[in-house]
Amino acid sequence: MTDTLERPDTDAASAPARADAWLAAFEEALADRDVERAAGMFATESYWRDLVTFTWNLTTVEGRDGVRDLLTATLDRTDPSAFATSEPATEDGGVVTAWFTLETAVGRGTGLLRLTEEDGEDRAWTFLTTLDELKGFEEPRGTHRPRGVQHGAFRDRTTYRERRQEETESLGSTTQPYVLVIGGGQGGIALGARLRQLGVPSLVVDKHPRPGDQWRNRYKSLCLHDPVWYDHLPYLKFPDNWPVFAPKDKIGDWLESYVKVMEVPYWSNTQAKSATWNDEAGHWVVEVEKDGQALTLRPTHLVFATGMSGKPRMPEVEGIEVFEGDVHHSSRHPGPDAYAGKKAVVVGSNNSAFDICGALWENDADVTMVQRTSTHIVKSDSLMEIGLGDLYSERAVAAGVTTEKADLIFASLPYRILHEFQIPAYEKMAEVDKDFYDRLEKAGFWLDWGDDGSGLFMKYLRRGSGYYIDVGAADLVANGDVKLVHGQVVRLTEDAVVLDDGTELPADLVVFATGYNSMNGWVADLVDQETADRLGKCWGLGSDTTKDPGPWEGEQRNMWKPTQVPNLWMHGGNLHQSRHYSQFLALQLKARYEGLDTPVYRLQEVHHTS
Repeated sequence: MTDTLERPDTDAASAPARADAWLAAFEEALADRDVERAAGMFATESYWRDLVTFTWNLTTVEGRDGVRDLLTATLDRTDPSAFATSEPATEDGGVVTAWFTLETAVGRGTGLLRLTEEDGEDRAWTFLTTLDELKGFEEPRGTHRPRGVQHGAFRDRTTYRERRQEETESLGSTTQPYVLVIGGGQGGIALGARLRQLGVPSLVVDKHPRPGDQWRNRYKSLCLHDPVWYDHLPYLKFPDNWPVFAPKDKIGDWLESYVKVMEVPYWSNTQAKSATWNDEAGHWVVEVEKDGQALTLRPTHLVFATGMSGKPRMPEVEGIEVFEGDVHHSSRHPGPDAYAGKKAVVVGSNNSAFDICGALWENDADVTMVQRTSTHIVKSDSLMEIGLGDLYSERAVAAGVTTEKADLIFASLPYRILHEFQIPAYEKMAEVDKDFYDRLEKAGFWLDWGDDGSGLFMKYLRRGSGYYIDVGAADLVANGDVKLVHGQVVRLTEDAVVLDDGTELPADLVVFATGYNSMNGWVADLVDQETADRLGKCWGLGSDTTKDPGPWEGEQRNMWKPTQVPNLWMHGGNLHQSRHYSQFLALQLKARYEGLDTPVYRLQEVHHTS
């Protein structure tokens, strides 16, 4: 995840003055409503990514035509002003990089500008604008933090505990949530915390008994493969002694504590049964079952925070009903304890498959991995040093790159060209770990580096699958400790897995580590198929690479932004995305709660239904 790209050399000492001059000229053009002049300040190849500030959307426009279109549609109502650098601009490789702040008619934001020289003039190459807060509706923190107590002597004083108890008892009965969040994993919890701080009446519901059970209930060897600096939640960071890679149960306990400390309105043991939109009343009607009791909720907005890896893809395989051993999807795998001395077949070759194979082998199972398609593998240490180190590491923090700053740097890199930043990093990893990859290929493992060699992050953003961050289990395959076969599963017998070439694999356990379907499948289950189709496929960029069909979207499909289904939102992703994008989703919901005008520029189109 590097942030450099070769450009012509210029005088580094002039970088602050150049950035200040560009921002001043851009602000002047906007104040004059001179769209042509403003668009002309962008390079021929240029990208403006806006996160809510101008567009009430998450969108990227390209080139001067894109800038012209965005400004023509948004400039008058946005009325931007007060552009100013927030720290001295820098220059590297011919690119001037400048952090700046700005204001609009309704909010304040942060931006990141990259300038390049074209035709003897400084022009914007990449331009990021993000909304931080709404004027008049700032979060109660920092200088706005609440006092917490009313000094003096008062009869009938209501204590903090009494206020919290009254709020808890009224929610869902005499008080309806403005926003209902279905799914209480890291995504729902992060959004719930944001909405709480913004004063938006909301409720997070989850079927599990306790917050964090989404992690606790997974296979026992599960750990985060992303480092701690990448995984903070909003407001409350992990302590300095938190492990770099947190075990699942530690994450589960942290999420449960976070819900309590951040006072997230959260119902456990609550399963959503159905949802319908009441057009006349202007709200959803959601039937839930809480602790076995049927209840009806009437939120104005409905958020599915069910996880982009939450709808298990369990293949229909002949013979599952006759198989005499255990068979399940990886999401339901209990761990290796019951399978010592047993024959285990794991279908798949990505993260979950490797983790499960490794844990089964450690517990003396006879393990076979069935690889169906090629997999991208990157060693964890190499990913941390080469791929993440400049943005998410102790080294980055020491250099002044906080997690929040790193999020914006990464967000400022347009998806259209992000692969160009990634390819050199993964080429270096291939060189550093050449012996490791040679051993894997010698063992017959099918390796790939993505369709264009851009590696893990692009695979994740494009399709959310097809990779493994190696924390040791790949060596078991390379060494032959975990047996490797190739093919497609065509049926199960009483005691074996049969592949398409006729190979029979004796099995007491079959785990289908076969990934997950699009999140709109949850909408089909809870609302109906017509609504799910109207929403469309979630996730992916439209890159026209494997499992990410075109046309080009420019942003993640239907994530964290308005959809073709009014008042329906999708929220998911890893801990980084749950933290970062919950800010922008929460601000969009807050604006609607306060009755602000929120005309959406370039509402998401639907090209694929699943």
